Amino acid sequence: MEMLLMGLCVAVFGVGVAAAAFGAATRSESPNSAEQPRLPLVKATVPTRFFSDRVPTPPSIPSRQVPIEVLLLQIENHVRMEQAAAESFLALPTHEQLHSKTNSPFVN
Repeated sequence: MEMLLMGLCVAVFGVGVAAAAFGAATRSESPNSAEQPRLPLVKATVPTRFFSDRVPTPPSIPSRQVPIEVLLLQIENHVRMEQAAAESFLALPTHEQLHSKTNSPFVN
């Protein structure tokens, strides 16, 4: 019974602390702060860089657009190679085939 009363007292104390914190967080400004003059808004400044204030410009790289057909052909070839590797593994599964590297040009 004493433990139940102790738990109840701790719970009531916790609710009181939470209510006080909530009241302090949602309280409006005090009337004294309305007498203080408001400062004008200042525009944010750009932070300075460590060595220089100049913004680095990326080197100009000529853009070469690749036709979509070429990309689709490469993807189809890659999928065919992966399917062939999977079929050969399913036909004769070995530990070496499972842990071998792929011959795909897309893998680094």
